[in-house]
Amino acid sequence: MYDRILVPTDGSECADSAVEHAIDIARQYDAELHVLSVVDARDVSHSAPAISIEQVEQTLRERAESVVEEVAARAEEAGVSVVTAVEPGLPDDAVVEYADEHDCDLIVMGTHGRTGLERYLLGSVTERTVRRSTVPVLTVRQTESESETE
Repeated sequence: MYDRILVPTDGSECADSAVEHAIDIARQYDAELHVLSVVDARDVSHSAPAISIEQVEQTLRERAESVVEEVAARAEEAGVSVVTAVEPGLPDDAVVEYADEHDCDLIVMGTHGRTGLERYLLGSVTERTVRRSTVPVLTVRQTESESETE
């Protein structure tokens, strides 16, 4: 049923919950796990004036590479085949494009489960991905105990 599963991650506890589900599903279906971290273009534009854009981009890229390497190690330890990627751009755009380009069968993403005004003001990468994706998206809601530690 699933040959290629995409799990986008930013290293947060919310994303980590989704990673665990994605690894488990990939193991059950003997699927290849694609681990993607997106260097959000908006993060670069909010840098301090004393720091160059190149420095900010490099720092964000290094953090993203560290995150995907950590997830890849966990997946390999579980016996799952892994492909890693770090892409620049807006997260929901990058996730949908990556899934399409790599023929992923499933996207597994974390969500904070925000509602009401908070959801409206903050938006949701996961929600926008669900609306735009051509493949199923499994959302893994962050538990209250996890969100209290952030």
